[in-house]
Amino acid sequence: MTATAPALEFSTTLASNPVSPERRSEILANPGFGTNFTDHMVTATWTPDGWHDAGLRPYAPLALDPATAVFHYAQAIFEGLKAYRHADGSIWTFRPSANGERMARSAHRMALPALPADSFVEAVDLLVRADADWVPAGGETSLYLRPFMFASEVFLGVRPAKQVTFCVIASPAGAYFSSGVKPVDIWLSSEYTRAAPGGTGAAKCAGNYAASLIAQQEAIEHGCDQVCFLDAVERKWVEELGGMNLYFVHANGSIVTPELTGTILEGITRDSILALAADRGYKVDERRFSIDEWREGVASGDITEVFACGTAAVVTPLGRLAWDGGELSMGSEPGPVTKEIRSALLDVQYGRADDPHGWMHRVV
Repeated sequence: MTATAPALEFSTTLASNPVSPERRSEILANPGFGTNFTDHMVTATWTPDGWHDAGLRPYAPLALDPATAVFHYAQAIFEGLKAYRHADGSIWTFRPSANGERMARSAHRMALPALPADSFVEAVDLLVRADADWVPAGGETSLYLRPFMFASEVFLGVRPAKQVTFCVIASPAGAYFSSGVKPVDIWLSSEYTRAAPGGTGAAKCAGNYAASLIAQQEAIEHGCDQVCFLDAVERKWVEELGGMNLYFVHANGSIVTPELTGTILEGITRDSILALAADRGYKVDERRFSIDEWREGVASGDITEVFACGTAAVVTPLGRLAWDGGELSMGSEPGPVTKEIRSALLDVQYGRADDPHGWMHRVV
């Protein structure tokens, strides 16, 4: 159950009836997000004697007993990363080792076995190579990769599962927000919190997202796209959105992002933006940031831009923050710093700029 376990050996079984080239082209012309899936998947099984049965196989439903532990105790984690087709036709992933290392940390918190990071990357590479024709080209399209792990033991006792399944699936993706790159509206949740000290906020576990959905539903009912959570203790410190980290740009050019306190997910895009901003001469502070500072900063003009970031949505400007009893506007167009950081990140990911940090991993 450690990240130093031996690397896995993967077998390969190709699909005998893959999606036709015509149907695949139709899907890639308008991929949407998370609605269509490629011809293959990678799976592996863990039991107390280690990992086994690892391999690429045709994409197919999983056969699960009604007593499978994950249905009852939510022992499940996941990751998200993308494969990008560059102008020369080559295919690359962005910081896959960082995703593998984070998955191992999530696994530790959720009492799941840690998959070695190199096996994580190999599993992703194997799927991308097998389904390379599914990686779209042009615009901000990509192949979204979803590695996940769950308790697959058939058992109703409350304890860590003694059988666990790891799986990677892939879905061609267009823009996360169908409206395009324009400021989104955010609802400030006053009743619900995302995570508490000592909880699972820093883990990318399924339960965190399940717990956020009622607040997301509330946001939609108030005409907003996403929800913002405050800390669970004082209800004053800004933490993150339902699935994205936050950045605040000040008039003097400095940038603030809420510090990692154990209740905020350690976003890989968040971490990358820290480096990209520093490369461009911006002073970035990681510190606690209150909702009052947000409101007062926008009102006074001290805060000029607010943006959110994550693998799926990349960098997304915020236009309006609403709450029970009020709202504030942060602009109807992306700000210059938001656009600069967004372009810098995408240029690295799509091979249009140098990669001084060595983030890109060539797969095909």
